Amino acid sequence: MLSRRWLSFIVVSVLLAGLFFWAVNTGGIKISVLALYKGLFIEYNRDVEIIFDLRFPRIFIALMAGGALAVSGVLLQAVMKNPLADPGIIGISAGAGFFSAAAVMLFPALFFFIPMFAFAGGMVACLLVYTLSWKSGLSPLRIILVGIAINAVFTGLLSALQYIGGSSSRNMINSIVNAGMTMKTWADVRMLTGYVLFGVTASLFAAGKCNLLALEDKTVRNLGVNVNAVRIIISAIAVLLASIATAVVGTISFVGLIVPHIARLLIGRDHKVLLPFSCLLGSFTVLFADTVGRTIAYPFEIPAAIVMAVVGGVFFIFLLRRSERIYGG
Repeated sequence: MLSRRWLSFIVVSVLLAGLFFWAVNTGGIKISVLALYKGLFIEYNRDVEIIFDLRFPRIFIALMAGGALAVSGVLLQAVMKNPLADPGIIGISAGAGFFSAAAVMLFPALFFFIPMFAFAGGMVACLLVYTLSWKSGLSPLRIILVGIAINAVFTGLLSALQYIGGSSSRNMINSIVNAGMTMKTWADVRMLTGYVLFGVTASLFAAGKCNLLALEDKTVRNLGVNVNAVRIIISAIAVLLASIATAVVGTISFVGLIVPHIARLLIGRDHKVLLPFSCLLGSFTVLFADTVGRTIAYPFEIPAAIVMAVVGGVFFIFLLRRSERIYGG
């Protein structure tokens, strides 16, 4: 008999495969699985070529961005010992978005280095959250309150750039703010792939350390582990994943909150299993939000960020009401 963990992996994988085909067929052109297979691997098909050039990049970007944000959320929650931590809520995504937008305006020739600027912005935001919320330790309540304040500051600065930038810069900033996935190309996919693969792989190597951080700091130190060094390394991996996703698809909040919470309910708290499952479930979540946004008001599109904001906001309130111990920490 299959264990609950394996069953969860299988169910989410099957759902993701079905969602992938739904996303491929969302739009004016519809195609069967057989025709898609033939068009990709056997013979030329004009409809398949259009889907391959226009829809596939968008789908793969949604999958990778969702996985990156979910893994980032798991890592931040492990480091901060706060199940309500999320790169969107505590300002990391906003910091990455602001630095990306500022780079576009000030150094348009350095467009291909935007992921680096995004990472720098995410690290600045993360450092501010740690510094301002530290008071004889990390308090879950202070982390959330300081994070919300940092998020508000960087979001305000990002919005200000929308009013002072030119038309080309404004379009780029709008895509960062509204999580635009339209008109993405294979170049965007290639740029995102390398960073995400590196970040997710690094997170899997850090899974054992994440399990240790669930213990008291004194206990971890007695095991010969440098707690501060571990926190810095894991935080850097989390910020990298969230920042790169933000640089490519924009700011999408609540993915790093919803997905890890559901994943823990399904498969438990062992990060060696939780991280890969959260990556898979995060991919499903963002692709689902993007596909729903494309279909619910067709032919108009609702950005994935808006879909996640509505769903995630309700979920966040539910968690706060259900977790008085966490909120009062």
